[in-house]
This record gives sequence, structure tokens and C-alpha cells, in this order.
Amino acid sequence: MKISAGKKALLFIFLIIIFDQSLKLWVKTQMVLGQEIPLIGKYGMLHFIENNGMAFGIEMGGTAGKIILSIFRIIAIAVISWYLYKLVRKNAYTGLILAVSAILAGAAGNLIDSAFYGIIFSESTFEKTAILFPEGGGYSSFLLGKVVDMFYFPIINTTWPEWSPFKPGQQLIFFRPVFNLADAAITCGVLSIILFQKKMFRNLH
Repeated sequence: MKISAGKKALLFIFLIIIFDQSLKLWVKTQMVLGQEIPLIGKYGMLHFIENNGMAFGIEMGGTAGKIILSIFRIIAIAVISWYLYKLVRKNAYTGLILAVSAILAGAAGNLIDSAFYGIIFSESTFEKTAILFPEGGGYSSFLLGKVVDMFYFPIINTTWPEWSPFKPGQQLIFFRPVFNLADAAITCGVLSIILFQKKMFRNLH
């Protein structure tokens, strides 16, 4: 039985959110802040951090910045959802529909963190793991939760040569940002649209 584009999009979104949230739930309840679990030796690991801001640990200052960012995420999700609905109605290229679905799922995954994690989790620390649904409530309030990040791939970890005009003798790490599955979904969705835009938008009117 052939699955419609709309059902494919919903299934894809659902799977990304489920995997993203399941991993974050495990990390929050099984790891302390700063803890590392090797995946591919020293070149790839789970490294638990939390941030108050955008993808890859980029932050906005203070409570106001956090609320503004959360509201922006809600608006972005609404706009992307509307656009995805239009693409499905126009029977757009399946790759484009799935790419936009990945972006939507990633945005939703990080919104869930900021909207609800402060309510349902206790504070993660460098000594103790968080507790789900703690007595006395969570560490923060609605829209003020922290986003959980865990993937860290320092493929290059060395120092700048002394002759370098840029940070001579200082540490050089690539890739430095710590990210989560939602961030990866957004990045992959955007990159696929950029790389394959001619094919994806070819029959779109």
C-alpha cells in the first residue's frame, strides 16, 4: 500500500521527536553535567551539557532572551507547519517534504525542552543526575527550561602552530559545538535543501 506524502511527513516528524526526546530523557536521568561517554574513542562522544539558547549551544541573554527565543520557536513552528501543509497539498517533491519535516521536527524537539523540562525535571548538576517529576516541582517554569545537548565530535584536537597569525600556541578543536538530535535534524534539512534545491523545487509552482 502506497503511503501518502502527508503520512510520510507525519511519521518522519514523529520518529525524529521520539528519538530526540528519548535520548534527552536518558541523558538527563543517567548522566551528570560534564560527564562523557566515548562513542568512537576520543573523536566522538556523548558529552552532557545544557544551554539556554539556540542550536549548538548559542545563547541569548537572561530570562527575557529565553522567553523571546521560545516565542520565536513557536512562531517558526507555526510558519513551517503551514509551509509543509502547502507542500503536501501541491504534491511537492518527497525529498523537499521530508527536509522541511526534519526542520520542523528539530524545532519542535528543542521547544519541548525549553517549554517543559524546567517543569518536569530537577536541576542537573556536576554531582547528581536529574529526577523526572521531582517532589516540589522542577527547576524552572514554562518556557524557561534548558535545552539538553550531548553529541560532541572533536575530530581535530591539537594546538595552533607558533608561527600562526591566529591564536599561536593555543588549543585548536574542530568540531567544537555540542549538539543534539534536534539540531542535527534542522541542519540536515537545511543543507539538503541548499544542496538539492534545483531538484526539490523543479516542479513547484
